[in-house]
Formats: sequence, structure tokens, C-alpha cells
Amino acid sequence: MLPGQDIYHFASTAEEDAYRHIHAAIRLGRYQAGQRLVPETIAAEIGTSRMPVREAFRRLAAEGLVTIRPNRGAVVTGLDVADMQEIFEMRAVLEGLAVRLALPNVTRAVLQTLDELLDRIDDRDENLADWTTAHRHFHETLCRLSGRPRLVRQIASLHSLVEPHMRLWINQVESRPSARGDHQHLLDALRDGDPLLCEQAMRAHVLDTVPDLLALLPPAVTSRHVVTKPFSSNF
Repeated sequence: MLPGQDIYHFASTAEEDAYRHIHAAIRLGRYQAGQRLVPETIAAEIGTSRMPVREAFRRLAAEGLVTIRPNRGAVVTGLDVADMQEIFEMRAVLEGLAVRLALPNVTRAVLQTLDELLDRIDDRDENLADWTTAHRHFHETLCRLSGRPRLVRQIASLHSLVEPHMRLWINQVESRPSARGDHQHLLDALRDGDPLLCEQAMRAHVLDTVPDLLALLPPAVTSRHVVTKPFSSNF
């Protein structure tokens, strides 16, 4: 072992721990949009120094989850209508590509697994926040079959940006959405084995969520951006 190698490993691990802690807190809604993140407080929560926390801030800023502002430090990034539109358009294209690439790896066993995942989502009795986690797991399970790790990481990053809004939405709906109903068209396309149909089905599914999420954005934010045409999967 080289001199100092164990120290470097410790620092790297501390930064990763800080990153995972803050990342999860933002996704789960514990740290909310506009909230200032205090390095000393977070460091005390996870039992580390401020330096790994500050390094984690830089990493999260590169992913769009945190904004580093002069004289204010790190603040949780919020989304407006234009941001939400862009993210879901990107998700639609990238997840459509992922499912098209995944199709050769979608066997009968895989289809059975996807069916079981949807059934477990609809059958679970946990709180609605768990529905969001399970829904994301379904999408990531399918996208990983594409065999494109960089593509999968980009999709996961986009999911993280909108997950707090997804959790807010799922906790405000009168009844829990049906995972089976929302994804049946996609599963039917996978069974048909048509790559173009699969891609179109995934794009349409992703974009179908957008109007409900836009309705949750504050009126003051919404009024600054006018959506001149409905979202379309034909692009």
C-alpha cells in the first residue's frame, strides 16, 4: 500500500457517504426546493467534517440537484414549468431509446418479472411515497436491460431531478394510480416484439405524467412560462 493511500480512501468514502446522504434527502423531499444546505449541520448528521460535504455539494451541483450561490452557499434546486417540460422530454427520448435497445433481452422470464413488479406495486399497503420508489425501480429494471450503462446513468439522473415532485403528486392524488393500468400498453408492446412500438409506448407513457405534475407548481412560477402546445411523443 502506498503512503497515504488509506487516508485517500477514507476521504473518498466520506465524500461518497455525504453525497448519498444529501442525494437521498433531496429525492425523498427532506431537503426541499430553495432550502439552504448548511455544511456544518449535514456533517454533524453523518459524523464527518465539512470538507466531504462541500465536495458532495459540487457533485450534486453538476447533476442539477443543488445550486451553489455566492454568499448563500448550496441551495436545493427547484424546477419550474420549463424545467419540467425539458426533463420529461429528455426522459421520453432516452427511455424510449433504452427500451428499444432492451427489447432483444426481454425474454419470457423478464416479462414475468415485470408483471410481478407491477402487481407488487399495486398490491403494496405501504404509504404512497413507497409507490414512487417502486415505480422508479420498474423503469430502471427495464432500462438496464439496454446494456448501455451511460444511458442508464443519465436516465437515473433525470429521475432524481423530478422525484421530489413525483412524491408530492402521489401524496396529493385522491386515489393511488394503477401501475398495471399505466404500464399495460408498454408491456403489450414488449410482448409484440416491435422495437418502434416499444419506443413509442415508453415515450407516451413518460409524457402522460407531465400535465399532472405541472399542476402542482406554484402559480407564480407557472405564470412565467406559457406552454404553447401539448407534449407530444412524435419527435
